[in-house]
Amino acid sequence: MEEQINELKNIEGAIEAILFAAGYPVKYAKIAEVLGLDIKNTKTLIDHMSKEYNSEKSKRGIYLLTFEDTCQLCTKEPYAPYIREALGIKRGGNLSASSMEVLAVVAYNQPVTRTFVDKVRGVDSSYAVNSLIDKGLIEACGRLDAPGRPMLYATTDKFLRVFGLTSLSELPATEIMLPPKEDTPIVDENTDDLVDEQAGIVIEE
Repeated sequence: MEEQINELKNIEGAIEAILFAAGYPVKYAKIAEVLGLDIKNTKTLIDHMSKEYNSEKSKRGIYLLTFEDTCQLCTKEPYAPYIREALGIKRGGNLSASSMEVLAVVAYNQPVTRTFVDKVRGVDSSYAVNSLIDKGLIEACGRLDAPGRPMLYATTDKFLRVFGLTSLSELPATEIMLPPKEDTPIVDENTDDLVDEQAGIVIEE
């Protein structure tokens, strides 16, 4: 029994070391391959570890975020001032009010077109949308099955990581009334359009 416990602790230590050294999301499949485990058992083990890391009673300075296909270690927000002071990190890079508005509209209604975002905000959102694409917080995910086939946008895994979420279901509840959602979208198989959009080219809707 003691040998099995030690083996489990070694595996958990290896997972922790991998995630710490990576500094970015690592696929469960890669961790499973390295440790000689199957993906299902690897995910179960990491889910168990995350409960320990993310417990309210935990005094650790990091979270273990788990997503559908990946997981990642990240620092807890209350310790941000200490991190900035210790590492000489200047404040900045925060999202503008307009970008936060656009991000909220997309997050709560995705996938949506820029026209929908404009309608909600009452102003043109082209600059904010492109800025969020550049930051990797939203991405083009297809086109709406409507005249002109306008581009659709959705949040990314990076959005979840930045805001400390594991899924969109953890977004705070909102009672804000919004315009009716758009018709059923279709996914555009032509990835060139998506690449051009993410490069900062605005496709008029």
